[in-house]
Amino acid sequence: MKKDLRQALALGSALFALALTTGAAATPAKPAPKETKITVYKDPSCGCCKNWIEHLIKHGYRVDAKDTPAMAEIKRTLGVPSALTACHTAVVNGYLIEGHVPAADIAKLLKEKPKVAGLAVPGMPVGSPGMEGPGQQHYQVLAFDKNGKTRVFASY
Repeated sequence: MKKDLRQALALGSALFALALTTGAAATPAKPAPKETKITVYKDPSCGCCKNWIEHLIKHGYRVDAKDTPAMAEIKRTLGVPSALTACHTAVVNGYLIEGHVPAADIAKLLKEKPKVAGLAVPGMPVGSPGMEGPGQQHYQVLAFDKNGKTRVFASY
């Protein structure tokens, strides 16, 4: 009986130590809370925009999709720098999101709350969320301010 108790205690201690050393005690990245609403402006016929919206929903965002053929006007009105444009534009908690920005980077932006206007993935790089396909292009997620000044937020 004492031997069984010692073995159980030793096993419990070993499992606890293993959990600490393998990072099991660390908290994983959390998906966006369901109440985080993101408004996405997109062309009604754009397939990759629909795929990006599915990516956002999969990661816990509540999406309000607004179909509009006037994307250039939307981008100009919202203040998206012309050098950073992509196919769709979104707004979440006062930040602009331009193009195929990964949901994890949006979550990081919302958690850290840096003093930027938003995030952008210029163009439509293959392999970015919504642009999955054969191969993957290297791309960067850029943080930008109201004057269009950028810095690298993430690289893929």
